[in-house]
Amino acid sequence: MKSLRWLTLAFLWWVTLAPVVADSLRLERLFGPEIPTGDYKHPASLTELANGDLFVAFFSGHGEYKDNAAAVFGARQKRGSKRWSKPVKIAANPFYALGNAIPWQAPDGVVWLFYVTRYGELWDSSRITAKISRDGARTWSEPFQLTFEAGTMVRNRPLVLPDGDYLLPVYHEVGNDPESVGPDCTSYFLRYHPATGQWTESNRVRSRLGNIQPAPAWIAGDHLVAFCRRGGNYDGQPDGWLVRTESRDAGKTWSPGQDSEFPNPNAAVDFLRLQSGHHLLVYNRSFSDRTPLSVALSTDGAKTFPHRRDLIAESKGDYGYPTAIQTRDGKIHVMFTSHERTVVQQAVFSESDLLP
Repeated sequence: MKSLRWLTLAFLWWVTLAPVVADSLRLERLFGPEIPTGDYKHPASLTELANGDLFVAFFSGHGEYKDNAAAVFGARQKRGSKRWSKPVKIAANPFYALGNAIPWQAPDGVVWLFYVTRYGELWDSSRITAKISRDGARTWSEPFQLTFEAGTMVRNRPLVLPDGDYLLPVYHEVGNDPESVGPDCTSYFLRYHPATGQWTESNRVRSRLGNIQPAPAWIAGDHLVAFCRRGGNYDGQPDGWLVRTESRDAGKTWSPGQDSEFPNPNAAVDFLRLQSGHHLLVYNRSFSDRTPLSVALSTDGAKTFPHRRDLIAESKGDYGYPTAIQTRDGKIHVMFTSHERTVVQQAVFSESDLLP
């Protein structure tokens, strides 16, 4: 009887534990108002460095507009550690406000930091600025201007093309209404040739409502797909879909933007190719709100996305500007901001968590 009782207890323990083992999704809060960089912490972007450290960069200050004291901060989680370092200032400008910061390590070991410098009150006055680090994001070069056209901005990380070139997704925003993205707003791509140090520009992607903040992924051969944030306002509209564009010549030219099957509340998305060759889209599954924060998985080269899941789905939440990476251990990290852009969080899970 005693052995039977122990077997029964062991079985009950296994049944209780089994769902936890089968589903590895976890949510982590990284930084909030208690971190004295400024209440506003948005957006945040994550990368894995060559030594296995994770590095996050975010723009922080007193708000999105009229805060020239705001800066870009960086923090590190050393490989094998569960703690993040204290965020430190890595980019600032005493005269102009900054925005969207993207850290990314290139195959040659150079860590790039792309970010936005806004020269007027609104984003249509912005240009893209960059810094580089040659010591693993510990020290940084002086800033240098990457684009000179007013209204040019960056939001998502580059990807390495099959020929070794880097493709940086960027966008051009026009108009002086901070509550609306006009139909003349476009996405495009800057191609960097490491051998020459030269940047070249693709065509501009135009679409029905306008589009910004492209998130590209390599499919196969010279085929790439990008999903873009739609234009319009923030009121929500029943035909407000994510915009899809494709390239068949390795990112040199892109098709006109077309409505996809995914709703979009005028919010940023991310899209990446996983180690398995499958593709992951991270988006807000709503026409009007930045909740829920959801993922969709394609196993057929981004033709269909039958596997979908909400990462977080509080009805009154705001979970915006997701950045997704897959680290060398296979884990998928989705970083986002919440609580009216004052808290940086991440979801960590495995591809198997999305499959039946």
